[in-house]
Amino acid sequence: MSADPPERPDVILVVDDDEDIARFVAFNLRLHGFDVIHAHDGQDALEVIERQRPDLAVVDLMMPRMDGVELTRRLRADPMTAVLPVIMLTARGMTQDKVVGLTTGADDYLVKPFDTAELVARVISTLRRNKEFREVSPLTGLPGNSRIRREITDRVRGGVDYAVGYVDIDRFKSVNDRYGFVRGDEFISALARSMHRAVVSVSLPPAFLGHVGGDDFVFVCAPEQVRPLTERAVVDFEKAADELYDESDRERGYVELKDRRGHWQRAALVTLSIGVALSNQSRRITDPLEAIAVASDMKTVAKGQPGSYVAVDRRRGTS
Repeated sequence: MSADPPERPDVILVVDDDEDIARFVAFNLRLHGFDVIHAHDGQDALEVIERQRPDLAVVDLMMPRMDGVELTRRLRADPMTAVLPVIMLTARGMTQDKVVGLTTGADDYLVKPFDTAELVARVISTLRRNKEFREVSPLTGLPGNSRIRREITDRVRGGVDYAVGYVDIDRFKSVNDRYGFVRGDEFISALARSMHRAVVSVSLPPAFLGHVGGDDFVFVCAPEQVRPLTERAVVDFEKAADELYDESDRERGYVELKDRRGHWQRAALVTLSIGVALSNQSRRITDPLEAIAVASDMKTVAKGQPGSYVAVDRRRGTS
């Protein structure tokens, strides 16, 4: 198995018009493995951010041209920088300064003079919180793509047999077209709950559930857990989905939709397609992206079958 490529160091933007403080902060951050870029004030910082996207900004409160408060307001107002974590530095320990910084949108603050160990600790903790937030789906609360890849990587490194399942809702577009996106989100949330109950039900070793996006979910489990997990998920979801349809649609077993030419078409009620990739003694998959791709291919196979269907890749050989 090839070694994982080294992770890119986090880039920290230090915004301070005091050159001595800026150099001091940059020196200590570089000692702890961060890349550091510098801006002299808020206006300069906006220009720097346009050229190079930092992972976090350490911003002085009091600066010429544009102070830290105005800079933070502008960052939060721009969709491209709205989630950039900001740590505010202030020379005064007054409560009002802290309140102003935090209500403006700063994630944390430090009062000068500050201990370098505390600065580094706050940078690390703020970066961690921000990354955890970005990795969680706001709709389902489930971890996203990078966390899914790490889960598979951990199982590969542990040398255990594992299975990756790719799940999505058949004819999900018909739900959005018939009822709108709000109801569509309810179907996605219902699938998340059904998958979560199924993952919990298989007991040990613990299975993992992630949300790729939209109506696509991925689970990672032991090969022997695939059948009980998917059987539970299908029964649970189909029951929950039935309750989300209007009574008239549910009773007749389909929804009616107009196509682009204005003709009425029938769409059957939603079901699940699940594709599964197996990594075991007869076939080793050591690349997380390959495991997900195989599961996705098998999901396409499942979509060619009527009703809810689980397609498992049983090819043998090494990979």
